[in-house]
Amino acid sequence: MRMGIVRGNVVLSPVDPSLAGTRFLIVEVVTADRLTRGTAGGDTLIVADHLSPAVGQTIGFVEGREATNPYWPGQAPVDAYCSLIVEAIDFQPGSGSGGADPDAA
Repeated sequence: MRMGIVRGNVVLSPVDPSLAGTRFLIVEVVTADRLTRGTAGGDTLIVADHLSPAVGQTIGFVEGREATNPYWPGQAPVDAYCSLIVEAIDFQPGSGSGGADPDAA
């Protein structure tokens, strides 16, 4: 599982019938390095969603085969799925990593 920040959403037309009711989010990936430095601007990807997080919220998402589990027993053409909405991050960088304030991220 990785974390990311919701930056927007995508609208598909037409949509694959197996994805009816699924939202698609534009998510900026969060890394420990970026949390340490307090910077943004990571890679972005499209994440399938049924939890409806708001723009700016941090989410946890899974990728690969696990991303299709919510669609079982059917199949869906997704590579990433929003599996949780993050309430808080308690990040404490290791020694020698810059010592940025984790609350600033």
